[in-house]
Amino acid sequence: MGLPDSVTLVEVGPRDGLQNEAGQIAVEDKLALIDGLGEAGLKVIETGSFVNPKWVPQMADSEAVFERLQRREGVRYSALTPNMQGFERALAAGADEVAVFGAASEAFSQKNINCSIADSLKRFEDVMAAASDNNVPVRGYVSCVLGCPYEGDVDPQKVCEVSLELLAMGCYEVSLGDTIGTGTAGSMQRLLDTVLPQIPPDKLAVHCHDTYGQALANILVALRTGIATVDASVAGLGGCPYAKGASGNVATEDVVYMLNGLGIDTGVDLDALVAVGQRISTALGRSNASRVGLAMTSR
Repeated sequence: MGLPDSVTLVEVGPRDGLQNEAGQIAVEDKLALIDGLGEAGLKVIETGSFVNPKWVPQMADSEAVFERLQRREGVRYSALTPNMQGFERALAAGADEVAVFGAASEAFSQKNINCSIADSLKRFEDVMAAASDNNVPVRGYVSCVLGCPYEGDVDPQKVCEVSLELLAMGCYEVSLGDTIGTGTAGSMQRLLDTVLPQIPPDKLAVHCHDTYGQALANILVALRTGIATVDASVAGLGGCPYAKGASGNVATEDVVYMLNGLGIDTGVDLDALVAVGQRISTALGRSNASRVGLAMTSR
């Protein structure tokens, strides 16, 4: 299959990217980040997470962030909601869509949310019903699709089974997450060879971490199979608190640069995006993890 003409980028920086930062980040900095991303052309922005603040204190101010958002026309502002309490908070805050998350690894599910994969999916039944009643779209995430920090290799058929369950429950799309970034072009191809005969590419997205520097190669493999939705995080912010060493979502700037080179439309202004990535990196007092961002700001 050839490459898609256009790709939808799901910007996860404000949630997945910021949730593990140690120091408290001002609401104003979060709002500036979200607004800058919208101005740069991102149409889907993961804005917050309505989880227990005891587990993810960095997301405790998600209500305040949603309340003070300067919403841009045509931009979807989404939130992660692990249970009914989280969904009700997201609904009250005005989230345009919500996301639920499962894992393809039993050990990871137990470490992450203290229950089995089957029990984690059962927890979402009430959320899915409430979302349907309120006409709120639900996106699904599957973690550890290309490797688990506790189990090692993950069976592609297990990934497929969890994805199919999420779709059957009512998720409009499932994002396949290489949570610890150990995937390669080969393992991504093997995964998709198993999944795509059972799930069409327009129901799938990829969420690649760049721990081993393989994210762009893995994304390119997915694009060649017809998948046209890619998760990314500005300035490469983020990682996974339950996966040791898994620092670094793929940088949105790097993905846009690659897609531009392939002639694939994203609707994103790369110069504006690079400026956003540099501003949030400065605000956090950390180096910019985007190679394209670093190259373009040092010219």
